[in-house]
Amino acid sequence: MSNNNTLTKHKVPFGQKIAFGIGMLSNQMFPAALAIFMVVLVQDYAFPTWMWGILFFVPRVFDSVTDPIMGFISDNTRSVWGRRRQYVLIGALIMGVSFALLWQIYLTDSVSYNFTYFLIWSLVFYLGLTIFSVPYVAMGYEMSDDFHERTSIMAIAQFIGQWAWVIAPWFWVVMYDDNWFGQTTETTRTLGIWVGVIFALLAMAPAIFIKSKSTKNDESLTPLTLKTIGGSLKQIIENFKEAFKIEQFRKLCFSTFLIFNAYNVVAGFSFFIVVYYLFDGDASAAGLWPTLLGSVGALGTTFLVIPIVAWMSKAIGKKKAFLASQGISILGYIMLWFLFIPGKPYAFLFALPFFSFGIGSLFTLMMSMTSDVIDIDELNTGKRREGVFGAIYWWMVKFGFAIAGLLTGAIMTVVGFVPDTVNTEASITGIRLFYSGLPILGTLAAMWIMRNYNLTEDRAHEISAELKKRKAFKPSGYANMKLLSEINIDTVSEKELKEKFPQFFATTLDFSSLSKEDIQTEFMNIFQKGMPGICFSAYEKGQEPGDLITEEQIRKRLEVLKPHTKWIRVFSCTRGHEKIPKIAKEMGIKTMVGAWLDNDIEKNYLEIQSLIKLIKEDLVDIAAVGNEVLYRGELSEQTIINSINQVKKATKNTPVGYVDAYYEFTNRPQLVAACDVILANCYPFWEGANIKIAGFYLQEMYRKTVEAAQGKKVIITETGWPSIGTKVGGAEPSKENVMTYYVKTQLWAQYEEVDVFYFSSFDESWKIHFEGWAGTSWGLWDSNEKFKFSN
Repeated sequence: MSNNNTLTKHKVPFGQKIAFGIGMLSNQMFPAALAIFMVVLVQDYAFPTWMWGILFFVPRVFDSVTDPIMGFISDNTRSVWGRRRQYVLIGALIMGVSFALLWQIYLTDSVSYNFTYFLIWSLVFYLGLTIFSVPYVAMGYEMSDDFHERTSIMAIAQFIGQWAWVIAPWFWVVMYDDNWFGQTTETTRTLGIWVGVIFALLAMAPAIFIKSKSTKNDESLTPLTLKTIGGSLKQIIENFKEAFKIEQFRKLCFSTFLIFNAYNVVAGFSFFIVVYYLFDGDASAAGLWPTLLGSVGALGTTFLVIPIVAWMSKAIGKKKAFLASQGISILGYIMLWFLFIPGKPYAFLFALPFFSFGIGSLFTLMMSMTSDVIDIDELNTGKRREGVFGAIYWWMVKFGFAIAGLLTGAIMTVVGFVPDTVNTEASITGIRLFYSGLPILGTLAAMWIMRNYNLTEDRAHEISAELKKRKAFKPSGYANMKLLSEINIDTVSEKELKEKFPQFFATTLDFSSLSKEDIQTEFMNIFQKGMPGICFSAYEKGQEPGDLITEEQIRKRLEVLKPHTKWIRVFSCTRGHEKIPKIAKEMGIKTMVGAWLDNDIEKNYLEIQSLIKLIKEDLVDIAAVGNEVLYRGELSEQTIINSINQVKKATKNTPVGYVDAYYEFTNRPQLVAACDVILANCYPFWEGANIKIAGFYLQEMYRKTVEAAQGKKVIITETGWPSIGTKVGGAEPSKENVMTYYVKTQLWAQYEEVDVFYFSSFDESWKIHFEGWAGTSWGLWDSNEKFKFSN
């Protein structure tokens, strides 16, 4: 959640939208120019079509592989410039230089040499494109959290970006007019330099003008080292799995793949259809018509399609706008079949406004919808991963684009079309059939996939409201008491704290001087020695209170805990939890068993009766009647005392107590008197204690409880630290802080002979609705029973 450093609410300044749009112009110009320029490889450099296909395929596959890695790097960069801007700048520079060098090939060199040279510089160019485009697209996703403002941002960006497709077709005119820079090959070399320099400079605009916040001190981000980046490949696979679990995201990716890549398979045929079908292979006679086919279509997209789609999105919703736009584009593809008329080249212009709705609406809507989906991911995981989702989405696009390039050459081979020769009517008809038919099939398939897309505006607003609620979450109980307030942790070092409060330190370790690797080593040393007790999280991922707990999942989880603890604490005695004490005893684990009490009197009765039954079966070593009931304000103190006494009557040897926040015992002598043992939950985190003082903050909580305990034994029944979530005061969730807190807690508990139950064993996803993301991340193991702190 703390990754959300640049998310802006509601309206975004127009200048910021323009800066993002200028980046989109470059983002689209380089691929557009590349597609236009590549005609010369076949037409003028005599590359066979199979080479052309490989040059389309291999660099784009490379691009699609590097995108997710770049997404990981971008999402986890700690820098005073934020996570994205520096990469946009560097990527723009690499793109510009490599694009210019890409076209410095000569007819005097062999085809094989030119092929190899072009392939190498293509890989460099696509590396630069990845470094630029992944963080650039992520910048757009995180510019606003408003449903319609996102569409506005993308519409303006696409409006500006579409000028690339207006301008690029005119390169054909310049390339095949010797009056500009000489012969076609010489012109291409010169144009390559101009395009590279100009659009590299424009690509830098988002890095210069779009604001971002520093992430230099964001501890929630994964440190970027060769080890973590290499290890990120595994995390990238997990990211793919998590992303594709979101049904709406799958629909967006697959639909885009079908539409965009069916279009790109045949896009290169435009030039050949105009020249070879309308003008019988005479490129000179074709004149401006190949250029007008692309340029007029792009102008229609810029001035007609994008404004209409933006309006439709607000009026009827994004899904309906998408379906309507794609339906119009199918009409356009059909019209193009009939309006390519030899002798009447102007006729196809009438089809272009309809044809343009396909690609023109695609990214305006899909990029906006992807931003909505990223909110779902944040709702599920507590992370803002614009870079990851952008990389995955564009991986689908680019991988398909690579396949499209390969298929383009394959289709030309299948239909028998050979550029710069006399082609048969059958080969030309074959190209025309693919030109209209393949995009129609891809579009129909995409529309079928999107027919049940259900992320509506109302649902998006619900998600946004829930996210705001979680970000604003503040604990209401533990923060009521502040301890050790005289310490200014911002000006006092840990060494000075030890000198001032030596009684609070059971270790000579100075954590402020330790590296993360050192802390992990200390943590693993302590962890491997085992712990006195741990709170048992019974609910698996997707389960929540009220769901039935199975014996199988109990055994599976207790097998994980068995080597590491002597005691477990159980929170309930019904809905399958009553099976836990018996299974734990079979494994040699002692039990603190709780009856869960709340304001439901009937359920309370069942819980207490089940607890009494377990006590009589000799399966309970300590009985806990209720957990934080006073903290939640659900029952009176006297009602709790009555419940304690009811359980005590059923047992002679089992200690009985009540669990609550430590301060609930300080002014309740009758409650203390009713308990055999005082069971206190102590959370320095929820009281906003910086990790530097959290260890002896816990000890002060314990001391205050001991003062109120009337000489009775005090057990700390819950204490721990979350690995993700929102910062509370000076308390910051992170894995490093979990390990630091664990070491301090365990060493102190051992030194002072205090019984401590660590909270918790496994992450619990259901708690996100009550405690925000921090509530989901207290486990030493994740919800899949995987240890979270191994090397």
